[in-house]
Amino acid sequence: MPGHDLVALWEAHCRYEFETRDVEATMASMVAEPYVNHVPTMTGGVGHDQLKRFYKYHFIGANPPDTELVPISRTVGESSIVDEMLFRFTHTSGIDWMLPGIPPTGRRVEVALVAIVQFQGDKLVHEHIYWDQASVLVQVGLLDPKGLPVAGAEAARKVVDKTLPSNALMGDDWARSEGRPI
Repeated sequence: MPGHDLVALWEAHCRYEFETRDVEATMASMVAEPYVNHVPTMTGGVGHDQLKRFYKYHFIGANPPDTELVPISRTVGESSIVDEMLFRFTHTSGIDWMLPGIPPTGRRVEVALVAIVQFQGDKLVHEHIYWDQASVLVQVGLLDPKGLPVAGAEAARKVVDKTLPSNALMGDDWARSEGRPI
């Protein structure tokens, strides 16, 4: 059984990143040689120095002021947490970790995001962060969804509202199954 409240540790870490924007406190919540991998863009860092550099110059403090994390679900294991959330912001500043090299568009973004966090004792070892990059690109105007099997903010909204339509991207393929035996 874990001897630490992983939820409290993770929530404190997120507070340091997104509320107080404190690089030192964030790093202090992690093991000596942590790593973070934002899977869609391969951003983050491996080891103390690379991760601290990433946090200091490309993540903490670089997120737009209206950045918001909205919890959806959480699974807590013996030494890990899996958090599903909505990540919302207005693209008013460069966001190197999510939109590397893309200047601010001023557009609102809402994306479903999953964080898989591993702990060792009372410290974070690593974070694997996943999101739908195509959805983000649609929302900032860099990807035209017409004719592609991708969606914008509605993909995130579907995560929290099951009454939103399913299978719309399937178009005629979905319609062809109407009335067929199931």
